[in-house]
Amino acid sequence: MRIAIAGSSGLIGTALAHSLRSDGHEVVRLVRRPARAGDEVRWDPDRQFVDTAGLAGCGAVVNLAGAGVGDHRWTPEYRRRIRDSRVLGTAALAEAVASLDTPPRVLLNGSAVGYYGDTGSRTVDETAPPGEGFLPGVCVEWEEAAAPAEEAGIRTAFARTGLVVSRRGGAWARMFPLFRAGLGGRLGSGRQYWSFISLHDEVAALRHILDTESLSGPVNCTAPFPVTNREITAAMGRVLRRPAVLAVPAPVLRTVLGEMAEDVLGSQRAVPRRLLDSGFSFAFPDIDDAITAALREPR
Repeated sequence: MRIAIAGSSGLIGTALAHSLRSDGHEVVRLVRRPARAGDEVRWDPDRQFVDTAGLAGCGAVVNLAGAGVGDHRWTPEYRRRIRDSRVLGTAALAEAVASLDTPPRVLLNGSAVGYYGDTGSRTVDETAPPGEGFLPGVCVEWEEAAAPAEEAGIRTAFARTGLVVSRRGGAWARMFPLFRAGLGGRLGSGRQYWSFISLHDEVAALRHILDTESLSGPVNCTAPFPVTNREITAAMGRVLRRPAVLAVPAPVLRTVLGEMAEDVLGSQRAVPRRLLDSGFSFAFPDIDDAITAALREPR
């Protein structure tokens, strides 16, 4: 199958493209600069432009593009970037695929468990309503922006992804060096739930969604057993065989991170009900397994 990926240079996009190519699929990458290779398609989400000729023949389009949530302090300008990079990009792609004479059979769009906001200790699945705050609002707009594809009859799914456990990128990649140095510890009270997923299972879940005709709408891409930050801290110490007794108080996090600290301190106990009901099996369902798998990733 010919599959287009936006966000192919990110952690998940790179791993997904490699997995698909390894199985003989043709992957085309959406790039913001002029296309320089046969596997590249030009797009400019800020200007709502997509070279639709490059999408011809694609059976699937995957959109994983978006500015990093944890890469910068959340200034008003960066908040706009977080929102616009997701909403404008999704709108551009949804309109582009809807306009094709032969559209792809599926649009798989990124989203996040941030949709649910702070759920405390309450377990939520895909039937839960959105939470309140900046990230839930972004996720709602992000998913709504795909409406043109849905209205054109294209199967449209939203991968609501949790924290990806990997040493190659994302938030977890910044945690590994700290814990290796014996400087890791819980954040705030440590009682907040983190919905995680190994990079291996994230890629497998995305491919499962692409291949499963019954899956449309939101699909939680998280391991089946979310754990607290305190439990994650203990697991990192166990697997890395390092002490993990330090703690960063909530007021310090708020001073250093600003508004973004509320996302770190917030609790999201999301479970992958639709993945499990559709027959998906996790290779690394437990936090110790996921951390161990990350350590075995090739650099």
